[in-house]
Amino acid sequence: MFRSLSVRKLDEDTYEQLRLRALEHGVSMEEEARQILKLAVSSPKRLGDLFVSRFGTSRGIELVLPAREPHEPPYMVNENLNDQ
Repeated sequence: MFRSLSVRKLDEDTYEQLRLRALEHGVSMEEEARQILKLAVSSPKRLGDLFVSRFGTSRGIELVLPAREPHEPPYMVNENLNDQ
Protein backbone atom coordinates (compact mmCIF):
# COMPACT_ATOMS: atom_id res chain seq x y z
CA MET A 1 0.00 0.00 0.00
CA PHE A 2 1.29 3.45 -0.85
CA ARG A 3 0.72 6.49 1.35
CA SER A 4 0.57 10.16 0.38
CA LEU A 5 2.23 13.14 2.01
CA SER A 6 1.80 16.86 1.41
CA VAL A 7 4.55 19.31 2.32
CA ARG A 8 3.41 22.84 3.07
CA LYS A 9 5.36 26.02 3.76
CA LEU A 10 8.42 24.96 1.77
CA ASP A 11 10.70 27.96 1.37
CA GLU A 12 11.44 29.22 -2.13
CA ASP A 13 15.14 28.25 -2.06
CA THR A 14 14.43 24.64 -1.05
CA TYR A 15 11.70 24.38 -3.68
CA GLU A 16 14.05 25.67 -6.38
CA GLN A 17 16.86 23.33 -5.33
CA LEU A 18 14.46 20.39 -5.47
CA ARG A 19 13.26 21.49 -8.91
CA LEU A 20 16.81 21.74 -10.24
CA ARG A 21 17.82 18.43 -8.71
CA ALA A 22 14.81 16.70 -10.27
CA LEU A 23 15.63 18.26 -13.63
CA GLU A 24 19.23 17.08 -13.32
CA HIS A 25 18.07 13.51 -12.61
CA GLY A 26 15.38 13.58 -15.29
CA VAL A 27 12.50 12.89 -12.91
CA SER A 28 9.54 14.80 -11.55
CA MET A 29 9.88 16.85 -8.37
CA GLU A 30 7.56 14.37 -6.68
CA GLU A 31 9.81 11.43 -7.65
CA GLU A 32 12.92 13.33 -6.57
CA ALA A 33 11.36 14.08 -3.17
CA ARG A 34 10.32 10.42 -2.88
CA GLN A 35 13.89 9.26 -3.56
CA ILE A 36 15.36 11.78 -1.11
CA LEU A 37 12.95 10.71 1.63
CA LYS A 38 13.59 7.02 1.02
CA LEU A 39 17.35 7.53 1.21
CA ALA A 40 17.05 9.69 4.34
CA VAL A 41 15.04 7.16 6.36
CA SER A 42 16.63 3.91 5.20
CA SER A 43 19.84 2.64 6.70
CA PRO A 44 22.49 0.78 4.75
CA LYS A 45 22.95 -2.89 5.55
CA ARG A 46 26.67 -2.31 5.89
CA LEU A 47 28.75 0.84 6.23
CA GLY A 48 31.04 -0.38 3.46
CA ASP A 49 28.08 -0.58 1.07
CA LEU A 50 27.22 3.04 1.82
CA PHE A 51 30.82 4.09 1.23
CA VAL A 52 30.98 2.30 -2.12
CA SER A 53 27.67 3.81 -3.24
CA ARG A 54 28.94 7.32 -2.48
CA PHE A 55 32.60 7.03 -3.45
CA GLY A 56 32.89 3.94 -5.66
CA THR A 57 33.71 3.43 -9.30
CA SER A 58 30.17 4.37 -10.36
CA ARG A 59 31.02 7.89 -9.13
CA GLY A 60 34.28 7.98 -11.11
CA ILE A 61 36.51 7.20 -8.14
CA GLU A 62 38.72 4.14 -8.14
CA LEU A 63 40.48 3.39 -4.91
CA VAL A 64 43.57 1.22 -4.87
CA LEU A 65 43.92 -0.35 -1.45
CA PRO A 66 47.18 -1.91 -0.28
CA ALA A 67 47.15 -5.65 0.37
CA ARG A 68 46.80 -6.51 4.04
CA GLU A 69 47.29 -9.69 5.96
CA PRO A 70 44.43 -10.86 8.19
CA HIS A 71 45.09 -10.25 11.89
CA GLU A 72 43.40 -10.44 15.24
CA PRO A 73 42.17 -7.15 16.72
CA PRO A 74 44.51 -5.74 19.37
CA TYR A 75 43.67 -6.43 22.99
CA MET A 76 42.68 -3.16 24.67
CA VAL A 77 43.39 -2.55 28.34
CA ASN A 78 41.93 0.37 30.22
CA GLU A 79 44.88 1.53 32.33
CA ASN A 80 42.61 3.45 34.73
CA LEU A 81 40.90 0.24 35.79
CA ASN A 82 44.22 -1.42 36.61
CA ASP A 83 45.15 1.34 39.08
CA GLN A 84 42.20 0.69 41.36
